[in-house]
Amino acid sequence: MFLLGTQRVNEEAHLEIGGCDCVELAQTHGTPLYVVDEAELRKRCREYRSSFEQRYPDVHVAFAGKALLTMALCRLVEQEGLGLDVASGGELHTALQAGFPPARTHLHGNYKADDEIRLALTSGVSRIIVDSDPELDQINRLAAEMGKVADIAIRVSPGIKPKTHTNIQTGQVDSKFGLGIETGQAMPAIKRTSTLASLNLVGVHCHIGSQLFGLDSYARAIEMMVSFLKAVRDETGLELAELNLGGGLGIKYVEADEPPLVAEFAQVVTDALKEECAKVGLGLPRLVLEPGRSIVGEAGTTLYTAGVIKEVPQVRTYVSVDGGLSDNPRPALYEAEYGVICANRAGEPATEVVTVVGKHCETDTLFRNVLLPPLQPGDILAVQSTGAYNYAMASNYNRFPRPAMVLVNEGCAEVIVRRETYEDLLRCDLIPARLR
Repeated sequence: MFLLGTQRVNEEAHLEIGGCDCVELAQTHGTPLYVVDEAELRKRCREYRSSFEQRYPDVHVAFAGKALLTMALCRLVEQEGLGLDVASGGELHTALQAGFPPARTHLHGNYKADDEIRLALTSGVSRIIVDSDPELDQINRLAAEMGKVADIAIRVSPGIKPKTHTNIQTGQVDSKFGLGIETGQAMPAIKRTSTLASLNLVGVHCHIGSQLFGLDSYARAIEMMVSFLKAVRDETGLELAELNLGGGLGIKYVEADEPPLVAEFAQVVTDALKEECAKVGLGLPRLVLEPGRSIVGEAGTTLYTAGVIKEVPQVRTYVSVDGGLSDNPRPALYEAEYGVICANRAGEPATEVVTVVGKHCETDTLFRNVLLPPLQPGDILAVQSTGAYNYAMASNYNRFPRPAMVLVNEGCAEVIVRRETYEDLLRCDLIPARLR
């Protein structure tokens, strides 16, 4: 068992987060329940700002909302001085409704509908990250129609394939994201922006992948991107002012994971960027980063209630819980692993290996071969590091209502997402007159 953030085992031998007893949280708010550790989340925001700002003259950290976005999260990251990276009209609408400053917001996406781009232009987002050549024309057309000039950055694929799950590699040549340097697509797009009157090119963007532990991948990406910036200057005379390196730093999911510290990440990135720019005679660009998982991932815990416990003799013991892939699809998508704690008996020795499964009409294996105390129906299981891409990817499969989410801090638990009801599931359903 390992503990993260403000987690501790209290005098009742219960797991506690943010001064709140997890057993009491489950009793009060029900399960499954997403629990967000406010102190840990704020700590990570501050680590990013301080680690980079003390090492680099001009840096902007934007939280990647795709990892977890609610109106309360928008307020929190705004208070911590971060920007916001949104990847859809829905994420942008959430930010706007929360009052997040559009001037600190970037819009991403490999397919942006006209309405999404119009919303970005109307609200005044800081940057639209262009993902393809046709999108240049699309944004230029819409901006011209609205009498605006859109500030853009072009997403470039540096051709790097880092060590991580295939589904979350994003910077290799064969990718749906960005314009390839090696394929010869990136430079023509840069040059063409000068012919489009309603676009203002401010920089370039890249993102090589998620859940990365190897910092050498970032050093290689910086080398590729600075070389590209030099080529842009040499061929066009344009010295771009901004380099956005995206996000992707890994977090601790299981005991054996040893992710880099944010300070180590900052040192590698800033040293490499200064060195590469000096080599080619470029001024230092504004550095933009978009961390998501590494800010909110370890701050999140999911609570479940154990139900049916079934032993398959000489094979395994299955423990069914009251959630599953509808609230955490990552094990099904990526074979993701997690640390699991028996929250109501956190002080007891873990002596039995079990496989925790969900209650959906699928194999729905959540956590395979985890070591826990001998479990009983009604025990509360706490799953570590579920702050990123759990609620964000949650669904209503099997017509499950999505869980509630609480923000905990100094003994106070506040609901920031209410639990869906069966009535919520029917909110958009219609019955045609001929079927009545």
